[in-house]
Amino acid sequence: MNPGSEKYMQTFGLSGKKILITGSGRGIGRSTALAMAMAGADVAVHYRRDEAAAHETAEEIRQMGRDCLVLRAEMESQEEIEQMFQEIRQRWGRLDVFVANAAASAFKSIAELKDYHLERTYKMVLHSLVICVQQAVPLMTGSYGRIIAMSSMGSDFTLPRYAVLGSAKAALESLVRYIAAEYGSQNITCNALNPGVVDTDSARYYGGNHYEAYRKDVIRHTPLRRLANPRDVADAAVFLASDASRFITGQTIRIDGGLTLLTGGFESF
Repeated sequence: MNPGSEKYMQTFGLSGKKILITGSGRGIGRSTALAMAMAGADVAVHYRRDEAAAHETAEEIRQMGRDCLVLRAEMESQEEIEQMFQEIRQRWGRLDVFVANAAASAFKSIAELKDYHLERTYKMVLHSLVICVQQAVPLMTGSYGRIIAMSSMGSDFTLPRYAVLGSAKAALESLVRYIAAEYGSQNITCNALNPGVVDTDSARYYGGNHYEAYRKDVIRHTPLRRLANPRDVADAAVFLASDASRFITGQTIRIDGGLTLLTGGFESF
């Protein structure tokens, strides 16, 4: 093999890297965990409720010959987050990449929102990111560190019944820039991924009885003429986790097939 080719593969690969992905038993998180493992990483799969799905994801990762931890934590609890990172510290001694994917929301109009809807959503999206970064950074060696946060198009486009999660994701993108600025001197990058409409259980739940009409409308207004799938997002996360992204930080990268180029005519329900 040409030495240059070997170096190129090392640049885009994740061999030997230790990665934690929150909310990685299902959907985008699961796809990201599998993609990271395919790129050579050992992965910690976090879940909150669906233990069976987390273990299923972990088994696929182990079948690739990678190490995999299965960790449970309530992302609203600082104590449980700290316990999760303590287990990583004990098992691996370090962490190279942290992916903040866990989120929760109430899809309700502003008039319907209660205090607990706001508190739970903002805690899971924002509070947990701060606590996780505080825990993750000391485990990053100083020569390599990647923080990746999952946002959504609701951060800057208004969607029906999406106010609480959309506003939380907008704040998350701002927080990503602050994290990037604060930890850049430690060779740690921080970026956000902002998918469009991804064909997941969450999107179907949001769409409810109108999902099929919603899906067709999104496709009609997407230049690439399809919905995103979880692997589209996962592959972008692998890039941001790799050395190939070493000079990219504080950015929010859209993965929407061009949907937001044409939102002027987008008919949400």
